[in-house]
Amino acid sequence: MNHLIAQIIAKISAPDQAASAAAAEHLDQLTKPPGSLGKLENLAVKLAGITGKVHPDLSKRSVIVMAADHGVCEEGISAFPAEVTPQMVHNFLAGGAAVNVLARQAGAEVMCVDIGVNAELSHPELVMKKIRYGTANMAIGPAMSREEAEAALLAGIETVEDAIERGSKLFVTGEMGIGNTTASAAVMSVLTGKSPQECVGRGTGLNDERLQHKIAVVQKAIDVNQPDANDPLDVLSKVGGLEIAGLTGVILAAAAHHCPVVIDGFISSAAALIAQRLAPEIVHYMIASHASHEQGHEQLLGELELAPMLHLDMRLGEGTGGVLALHLIDAICRVMSEMATFESAGVSTGEASEPGATV
Repeated sequence: MNHLIAQIIAKISAPDQAASAAAAEHLDQLTKPPGSLGKLENLAVKLAGITGKVHPDLSKRSVIVMAADHGVCEEGISAFPAEVTPQMVHNFLAGGAAVNVLARQAGAEVMCVDIGVNAELSHPELVMKKIRYGTANMAIGPAMSREEAEAALLAGIETVEDAIERGSKLFVTGEMGIGNTTASAAVMSVLTGKSPQECVGRGTGLNDERLQHKIAVVQKAIDVNQPDANDPLDVLSKVGGLEIAGLTGVILAAAAHHCPVVIDGFISSAAALIAQRLAPEIVHYMIASHASHEQGHEQLLGELELAPMLHLDMRLGEGTGGVLALHLIDAICRVMSEMATFESAGVSTGEASEPGATV
């Protein structure tokens, strides 16, 4: 493994238990029945453990949209042509995609990263990290070399560290790449031992016949490449994608720097699974934003033992579900900072013996 990747992994430690305990104690002092805010209370405790602060300032946040193409599109596994990837990159840069709209509402910057688009792209706001012009067709041979996969991880790490230098303390994973649900399903199948039938979904909207073809292509890619399930980087290089590798680096770097990382949908969760296999402690830094409509996503989150906050039947990607979850993060942060305690509000805790002294 590249020594810089190994150094980042070595920095990933267990969450701050003292801060988590202090957040839980503070929640129980607020003017509400214990546990009554449900998953939001768990989120507050998790954020404290990640950041080491009961009242973290997460107002500066970045959505990192990794863009790359997939050679496996030659197999006809997508309802959209590969040309859509560079077209959508231009849309992100113009601020016209769904993730741009939702990010503006949530006060988040969108960083679009060309990590492997099969086109010449140039824009002052495009983050240029191109490793190669799309992956090779994994149904014929490896999607990329191990060195290219590691370079893509490093690109993700560098992108996060650049954003941290500019003040970002919270990250959302996003992606764009026609064919990337196919690569994600292959990664999931190998790392979980589940069959392609259980992992492959309809992606951009395939009919039944094309869905069966997509399943067959994933099985062929696994048979041809024989990825080693005990070596996450081998799996990533043989049947993964450049944007999946980049997001793996994003997740690793966020955790190494004690920043929460909000996981978007199926592709982001495939990257999260690779990150977890590289550094098991990293799951404590991940926040599952939503359960997408893609077949394998909830199973993938189950592998990570993460509970999604939202169920909206979304399947767009880009980081859209992750950005929507930022509103819940903001909500619980405000509760922690602004809500009165029983003592400050002069409200009884319900522990007194006299009748009627309950909330």
